[in-house]
Amino acid sequence: MEFAPQASIDHAALRHNLRLARQAADTSRIWAVIKADGYGHGLFRVVEALDEADGFAVARLDEALALRQQGVVKPLLVLSACISRSDFEQAIYADLQVVVHHRGQLDVLQSLSSTGQRLSVWLKLDSGMHRLGFTPGELNHSLAQLKALPVVGDINLLSHLANGDDPDDPMTATQCEQLMQIDPSPYRARSLANSAGLLANPATRFDWVRPGIMLYGASPFINTTAAELGLQPVMTLSSRVMAVKSCQAGDAIGYGGSYVCPEAMPVAVVAIGYGDGYPRHAPNGTPVLVNGVRLPLVGRVSMDMLCVDARALSGIEVGDEAVLWGGELPVEEIARQAGTIAYELLCGVKRRVRFHDLNRQQLEV
Repeated sequence: MEFAPQASIDHAALRHNLRLARQAADTSRIWAVIKADGYGHGLFRVVEALDEADGFAVARLDEALALRQQGVVKPLLVLSACISRSDFEQAIYADLQVVVHHRGQLDVLQSLSSTGQRLSVWLKLDSGMHRLGFTPGELNHSLAQLKALPVVGDINLLSHLANGDDPDDPMTATQCEQLMQIDPSPYRARSLANSAGLLANPATRFDWVRPGIMLYGASPFINTTAAELGLQPVMTLSSRVMAVKSCQAGDAIGYGGSYVCPEAMPVAVVAIGYGDGYPRHAPNGTPVLVNGVRLPLVGRVSMDMLCVDARALSGIEVGDEAVLWGGELPVEEIARQAGTIAYELLCGVKRRVRFHDLNRQQLEV
């Protein structure tokens, strides 16, 4: 029996969620966003499962180069981190598409000599998020600079939604209007929608959409669950009960004694902790699913273990399975309890956790 934490990755759920994205996208093409090691699920297994996407979007150049080295031939978009001359030279050689979002990148591109290969770029509009991108007033000048460069091929236009997680926030409509006011004729394609825009706002679905979190079975919205959207959880994080303690009234549990037993009670110790990626600040009462029964977390989460109140489960034993999230225990629920978001929990699962693939199909990418 294995007591090490495990993350089971369901390829069928990934494929299901991509099909839902495809239905919502209608005629738009799909960049499947797989940055941060496929949102913590594993870059290469995610690419394998999402073979039906039109292309893959990553945050950093090394992720895209690794995919090319593994034989991925589909379009690859680097969203934010092509900065230096070497970055752009490697992007050109590997036939990557890159986002240009500040003047320094334009200066580097101007310094490159033409080799016959041309770079497809996505010019980024700052439509209100004020993080990366050119303002509407800067856009035409940046476009003219790109058009004059012999190393630049297709020029596309994109922006990023700031408040898409709240479908009622007017900022999304404002950003969409900003993009629509830009003359589309110089651009081969345009893109705005992330998971939230794709599912809730048809006006954001331009030529390409960029679903991310929905592909992994988590909701992009603050007040809507993944199940309500028809999404299936991809990752199940689990471990096992490693000890059962018979505690007495007044016994303090764990570091700092933050939980005191109100009566004589069994306390189960589960073999997982913040060293594996479970949130250290998950409070007392956060549910853990043991043998299908929700048991509340008690005491502080340790590096390698946590404790649960086992009074609701008679006959609990060492070796019983404990699910931390997945299936009947949505990752969004644990994130809310811990004061964070599902993105952080999924991306935070550590490499010491043993990953397993479910419903895997060997596909050509």
